[in-house]
Amino acid sequence: MQEQAFAIKGVRDGLLISLDPTAEWGAAVASLAARIDEQSHFFAGARIIVDVGERPVPKYELTSLKALLERRGLTLWAVLSASETTADSADALDLRTSVGGIVPAQGEREEEAGIDPEEIGTAGVMIRRTLRSGRTVHSSGHVMVYGDVNPGAEIIATGDVVVWGRLRGNVHAGAEGDEDAVVCALDMTPTQLRIAGYIVTSPPEKRRKPRPEVALVRDGQIVVEAW
Repeated sequence: MQEQAFAIKGVRDGLLISLDPTAEWGAAVASLAARIDEQSHFFAGARIIVDVGERPVPKYELTSLKALLERRGLTLWAVLSASETTADSADALDLRTSVGGIVPAQGEREEEAGIDPEEIGTAGVMIRRTLRSGRTVHSSGHVMVYGDVNPGAEIIATGDVVVWGRLRGNVHAGAEGDEDAVVCALDMTPTQLRIAGYIVTSPPEKRRKPRPEVALVRDGQIVVEAW
């Protein structure tokens, strides 16, 4: 039973450990610790990304997991979850809550639910909370934020950036040179906005009443129009 409490997969940024959301937290963590101790040579010095799916993990439990890994010479680098409670806990411990190309296990269950295989999509990251100052999101695909992007926060994506809220931080879409990338927001007032190699900053004067807008590259410059 303990063997099924988690799954381990090597990814570009380290080791991705997906904890079974139906397993009891203490049992799953104990099972993971036992596996690490048994195969210490395999885990040695690894950077760990933990995916807890929709499980709400309070700060004290996440702190305990972080300490358990550190005692074994491992670094808890990121925590992926569809739970706002878990995301807040990770933020409080200064852990990443998104990794380019990797989404919480919830996304895998959606595919099993019957998405038409003829619908071709692009990988991305969805963040279901406000990005506070000092937070940075990197993605090798698109980024969708269901919340605000505060001044001092930053989003860097190789694809599009969609903010279902107020965009007031820094954003860079098409970061690898894709001039077809766009930035959309319900209130477009970024500190700095970049698409591919083009860059603009918001004017200092007070803006008009907020409205949904999209920024895109046209005729060699970034233009903003109604979305």
